[in-house]
Amino acid sequence: MRPVRADRLLSLLLLLQNRGLMTAPDLAAELEVSVRTVYRDIEALGASGVPVRAARGPEGGYRLMEGYRTRLTGLTDAEAGSLFLAGLPGPARDLGLGAVLASAQLKVEAALPGELADQARRVRERFHLDAPAWFRDADPVPHLERISGAVWERRVLRTRYRRWRGEVHREVRPLGLVLKGGIWYLVALSEDVVRTYRVSRFQAVEETGDLFDRPAGFDLAAYWAESSRRMEAALRQGTARLRLSPRGQKLLPMQFGAAGVRALREAGPPDGEGWVEVELSVESEAVATGDLLRLGTEAEVLGPPGLRQAVAGAVAVLAERYAAGR
Repeated sequence: MRPVRADRLLSLLLLLQNRGLMTAPDLAAELEVSVRTVYRDIEALGASGVPVRAARGPEGGYRLMEGYRTRLTGLTDAEAGSLFLAGLPGPARDLGLGAVLASAQLKVEAALPGELADQARRVRERFHLDAPAWFRDADPVPHLERISGAVWERRVLRTRYRRWRGEVHREVRPLGLVLKGGIWYLVALSEDVVRTYRVSRFQAVEETGDLFDRPAGFDLAAYWAESSRRMEAALRQGTARLRLSPRGQKLLPMQFGAAGVRALREAGPPDGEGWVEVELSVESEAVATGDLLRLGTEAEVLGPPGLRQAVAGAVAVLAERYAAGR
């Protein structure tokens, strides 16, 4: 029996053990195979001595004989490594680990005592993590699986990468992958500098055949936290003074995230109509102008004068455009 089929038969056995009665289409969907393959695998399990029972009728399917359990649940290296993605089936699929993660979860669940296994199933039924942000499709990441493999195996990659100012060709030493707001980023050594790359912007990726040594003591989580802090500090170099209506106060965190929350936390007292004054960290004047226009009539820019003038100018252009009609 080929190793791939042996792994699938074990997954089939664990599905029946953990879930109870399951139809052939449900098993096929879980195992990512055809229904005909499920029928063949069921026959193979029976021939090997596993007591699989077929229930006929509209609510029929397959189940194990009452009381039968297997403890053949040892995790492979790949399955053990995939468990950190538990709860993230989408990213696991992106990394080429969807089937491996499913197999690992089945094995862990099968090895748990009955009470803990029931609790794990209840958690899975009641909690779900959806990483991508609202109203945005996930980035296409055709090279993610190859990059992931290079991260695991410490392989040097030759890449073509699209930046805002054009494409660059670089050899990189992949140190880790980060999933932030549904977007994949690669942290890698390039020219002896640790850099961050958006995975969807890689136009071409190929292995050089060389291996590399990871920098001693490199901490991916610590690097990402510091890099994020520096990026936010670099982007948000200005401060805008605003008046916000009661509705504008609700919109601010939605539009500006943590910066909006901080601004409201330090807001002045409301006036008679409920408006408050806040100081909001913003990006460049051009970016801030577009961002603040999203607050519409629920905000007034008080300063600095250049930003107030820029917003007023944009509003005047819009007013003239819409007044002209078409």
